Parts: sequence; structure tokens; C-alpha cells
Amino acid sequence: MTITKSNWKRNFFTIWTGQAISQFSSAVLQFAIVWYLTDKTGSAMVLSIAMMMGFLPQGLLGPFIGVFIDRYNRKRIMIISDLLISAASFVMVVAGGFGRLSTELILVVLMIRSIGSAFHTPCLQAVTPQIVPEDQLTRCSGYSQALESVSQILSPVIAAVLYASWSLSGIIFLDVIGALLAVFTLGITVIPKLQQDETAGKVQLIREAKEGFQILRTNKGMLGLVLISSVHTVALMPTSAFIPLMSMSYFNGTSTHASIVEVMFSIGVLLGSLVLARWGGTKNRIYTILGSFLVMSFGLFVMGILPTGGFYIFALCAVLIGVSAPFYMGIYTPLLQSNFEAKYLGRVLSLSSSIRLLSGPIGLAFAGVFTERCGVEKWFPIAGGLVLLAAILTVLIPCVRNCDKRVDSLNENAQIESEISTEKKAV
Repeated sequence: MTITKSNWKRNFFTIWTGQAISQFSSAVLQFAIVWYLTDKTGSAMVLSIAMMMGFLPQGLLGPFIGVFIDRYNRKRIMIISDLLISAASFVMVVAGGFGRLSTELILVVLMIRSIGSAFHTPCLQAVTPQIVPEDQLTRCSGYSQALESVSQILSPVIAAVLYASWSLSGIIFLDVIGALLAVFTLGITVIPKLQQDETAGKVQLIREAKEGFQILRTNKGMLGLVLISSVHTVALMPTSAFIPLMSMSYFNGTSTHASIVEVMFSIGVLLGSLVLARWGGTKNRIYTILGSFLVMSFGLFVMGILPTGGFYIFALCAVLIGVSAPFYMGIYTPLLQSNFEAKYLGRVLSLSSSIRLLSGPIGLAFAGVFTERCGVEKWFPIAGGLVLLAAILTVLIPCVRNCDKRVDSLNENAQIESEISTEKKAV
């Protein structure tokens, strides 16, 4: 079945309405869990483990999960993933009702939810080009970024109100309802079926995951962009973790000051997302990413050279970085979506996400040692330099600079597909 111009918007916004509700309820729960673990344990180690449980399964399992996304019905996978996430959360509701909501159970549930997200997120990204016309992918990505930024702005406030007046079990139950609403909107949405190879024998994870890497490797421009994005992640993941420390330690502020910076950043993301959704980016989308890198690098450099009385300039720089962020992520995903055939998107998107996620701990480890010795404020110019390096590499490497050329990439995909077919016959 083909999605026509007259109904693609209805399908896209039906899915994203459900996803926005689920995303918002999950964000509220995330803040509530952090506060709960802080109140109950007061342990930085427990909070670090909780953070690792949130993204490490996605990074480790991504290359293999993409095999299932490309082989089986993507709509069904998203529904099952949402049901798994809601079921895991419901276990915490039941445990809370019996007074047995332990830290260990919360960590296990966070891991299960992360596994569900590892299937759901790349699957949703792979489905989007099946619904949305290619020339609208960037705008729709801008809408998605806007919804995410609204969630980032409102969820801490709502979480604070609910945490003060409800039990944690009540907040968890709210997230269960959000996940079930996401399942409902997926159920009533029309998603074209790909000719996926469900009957082509047993799943061979290693071989099929390798095929996804071969497809990504053949498109040298997109592979280069994925690796450059890892440099970006090495810079930004520690930076996001250090912003509260800068607000409260370096600038001698309070948790209120830290919240102000987070909200200012989210407002910037919202503004940038709305501009991207309206504008759509430059004709060669790689130059939009380049602009994002340059603006972000400038903001980080300024953050790192401020005196201890420069908190409000620090907050304004957070807005600037927030504005620039959607012009990177809001373009990066559509570039991947439009450069590869739909039947390979699950593996390509999962693999690229894993590469980025696994580079994060490298940045956290290096930055943690560096800031202990040199001071947290010294990290920000380093982060700015890394993002500037990403911008320079984007310009200097010709295949990356010119990777926004769908025809060439599809020809390369056809070539590697022929090679894969030959390998299968040989086996």
C-alpha cells in the first residue's frame, strides 16, 4: 500500500502524537526516578549505574537489533517494544504497591526499558521514510525535535509537582498509560509494508549485521559523517553532565540556577527546531550541519572563558547551543534516511546510533579525569575545540562534504547489494 500526498501527514502526526505523549511521560518518570534514587541512596555510583543502564544496552545491541528491524514487520516491532516498556514499568507499579520497590529492581527495569528503546527508536526512524515524502523529511525531523524540546522544558516542572504530591508508583503508572497510548496510535496508523525477508531461513545475526556495516561502509561520505558525529558526542555528552556542576560549583549557584540553564537550553532547542521545520535547511544539507557545529563550538568556547560572575552569559550561551542543536540532529537522521534503501535502514540506523552511543563513555571517562585535575570550566574550551574539529573534518573531507547526493549513494548501495547476493550464493 502506498501513502499518498493527501494522507501522509495524517499518518505521520498520528504516530508522533502518540510518541510525544509517551516521550513526555517517560521524561517525567526519568526525573522522578533520579530524585527517588538520590533520596533513597544518596549514591553517585548508583546514579551512574542508572545512567549506564539507560543507554549502554542500546549501544551494545544496536548492530544486531537492526537485523530484526530490516527482516520483520516494523509496525509490529514498535508495538511489541512499547508493550515491553509498559510491562516493565508496570512491574514497578506492582512492587511499589506491595512496598517492595528496591533499587535493584529499578535498575533492572531501566535496563529492560533501554532494550525496548533500542528496538523502538531506530525502527521508528526507519519507518518515517516509508510514510513521509523525501523532500519533507527534514521538516518532519524539525517537528520531532520541537516536540522533544517541549518535553524537556515541561517534564522537570511536572515531575517536581507530581513527585511532591504522588508516590513514585503513581508516576510510573502515568508512564504505562503513555506507552499504551503510543501503541494505540501505532495500531490505527497505516504503514506500508516492505518486502521483508521473513521466510528466508533462520536469522543469522553476525552475517546480516555485517551486511549492514558493508552498506554503511560503501557510502564513504555517510560513514565519515557517522564517525565525525562520534567526535561530536565525545565533546557533548560530558558537557551536558557538567553544566549543573558549572552552575552550582564554578558560578556558586544553587539547583535553581542549574534548572535555569537547562530550561534556557531547551528553549533554544525549541526555537531552532521551529526554524528548521519552517525553513528545511540548506540545499546541500551538510552545510546546515556545518553551521550548527560552528555556532556550537563558539558557544562552548565562550562558556569556558567566563569569570565566576558570568552566569547569565553562560545561560545565554546555553540558548545559543540549544538553537544550534536541531540543525545537527534534525539533519543528520534525514541524511541517513535518504541515503540508504528502506530495506537496509534498520541496520544502518542502529549501527550509526551504536557508534555514537559507545563513544559517549570514552568522552565521559576522559573528561572526568581531566576536570578532576584542571577544573570543570577548562573542559568547555576542549569541547569547543572538538566540535570545531568536527566542523573542519566535515569541510576538508570531500566525500563527507558531498554526501548529500542520493543518486550516487543508491548506486553504491546497488553495487554492495550485488556483492552481498554473490556472497550468499557462495555460502
